[in-house]
Amino acid sequence: MFKKKSLVSKLWLKYTNRNQYKQYKWELKNYGLHEISSYLTGNDRLNSLEKIVEFCSTNNELNINHSGNIGDIIYALPTIKRIYELTGVGINLYLKLGQPRILPQYMAHPLGSIMLNQKMVDMLSPLIDSQAYIKKCEVYNGQFIHIDLDIFHSQAIPLDKANIARWCGYITGVTPQLWKNWITVTPNTNYENKIVIARSGRYRNSSIDYSFLKKYSNLIFIGVASEYEDLCKYVPNVQWVQVKDFLELTRIIAGCKFFIGNQSFPFAIAEGLKVPRILEAYYEIPNVIPEGENAYDFFFQEHFESLVSQLSAVNYTAIK
Repeated sequence: MFKKKSLVSKLWLKYTNRNQYKQYKWELKNYGLHEISSYLTGNDRLNSLEKIVEFCSTNNELNINHSGNIGDIIYALPTIKRIYELTGVGINLYLKLGQPRILPQYMAHPLGSIMLNQKMVDMLSPLIDSQAYIKKCEVYNGQFIHIDLDIFHSQAIPLDKANIARWCGYITGVTPQLWKNWITVTPNTNYENKIVIARSGRYRNSSIDYSFLKKYSNLIFIGVASEYEDLCKYVPNVQWVQVKDFLELTRIIAGCKFFIGNQSFPFAIAEGLKVPRILEAYYEIPNVIPEGENAYDFFFQEHFESLVSQLSAVNYTAIK
């Protein structure tokens, strides 16, 4: 029986036995193709809208799992929300810990070689639990799963293009309504005149310069210390706000004047809220696509500066 190796085991095999490593890679590809084929064709899988609705007509709970990244989990929520709207059943979301992450060496990630750990679940759960369409959000511990959202990691869906928010729709047959908000929180009105920024070390457009933002006096940064320190090199007047969990972070974004970010977790939050938002698009992996009102993205510096100027001039408080 084929068993996936951890990242460390794969690297060890790669550098100690090239022939066995090539065999493993071949078996891994076949395993992925087999899994997606079984998922899409198996009669016992909830792999279509019709099957999901039929199952929920005689069951009052639906167990769904996901193993991260945290941004991918946020982008899975519109599909989960649509399932709830179409069936009305309680949805339990179980999060798997410790699944290996594969990224290019130049794309360092705060969680290193894994996609999700207990700390991230503790940060994320208050936000997910607060959504009306989620009955509970817990760590996966062997619970029976009706819909395995991790199947999008198979070979059948290209993960480096198109829209992340549609991945789970492709494997369930449920079309998410991405023009509508799928996250609801009480906004923190202390930030109603603030521009909130988040820029991860990954997915950066190398031609973009943030230093023009220093002429604005109402800048807030949310993110990890290394990202904040990097931004301060160009925008020294930006204020760093640290949060205890992602519900607090979401309330800040929900209450801000507008949001600026690259293809990272905080932008997924802004997209789910449908707040006024500007995306720094990453041309090598264009898999984040803003949809609905208040959505803007850019590739070029002139357009970035113009969008910030335009949104800064809008009185969103009066509109609200």
